[in-house]
Amino acid sequence: MELIYTLDILGTFAFAISGALVASEKNFDLFGVLIIAFVTAVGGGMLRDVLINAHPINWIGDLNYVWTILAAVITTILFKSKILPLSKTLFLFDTIGLGVFTLLGLQKGLAYNLHPIIALIMGMISAVFGGVLRDILTNKVPLIFEKEIYASACLVGGVLYLSLDYFEVNQNVSFVFAASIIFSIRLVAVKFHLQLPKIKDDLFTKK
Repeated sequence: MELIYTLDILGTFAFAISGALVASEKNFDLFGVLIIAFVTAVGGGMLRDVLINAHPINWIGDLNYVWTILAAVITTILFKSKILPLSKTLFLFDTIGLGVFTLLGLQKGLAYNLHPIIALIMGMISAVFGGVLRDILTNKVPLIFEKEIYASACLVGGVLYLSLDYFEVNQNVSFVFAASIIFSIRLVAVKFHLQLPKIKDDLFTKK
């Protein structure tokens, strides 16, 4: 569990930096940068906890998330010019966070005795809605609605985790394997510019 928690903190740090960078590029002031970083890092988990009535809400119950976000904002302010060239490294942390947040959210849903399908949705919300809130607040079309395989990777990894759990595979093994699948799908999708099909025509469209 310590490894998973460490990955969770790293993912939070990467998500917070991505939020801080977006806010900085939009010329937000210091408070605005902090808010966008915070929302990006823990917004998905917070929304999940509100939906399932889980208390205390994730970051309220563990101040390490708050300190991690503050550290990410300070790092961004002090080393922005050095961080921007590290986009590939940050992307890796961001992708690790995507997998970890999906499965932690899924596990929390199961712990609250939710139906596996609902728990899976909670996992996806945990992973992607921080980014959705960031994009909405910075007046951008959310990434998951526009391009790239993002939430779909969470869905595949979550289904895999549930399948392994059904066959009573060791929980840690299931977690690492499913997170690796999410990580791999996201990497391949970005590398080869893979996207889900878009709805343009229907059966009755004249060509």
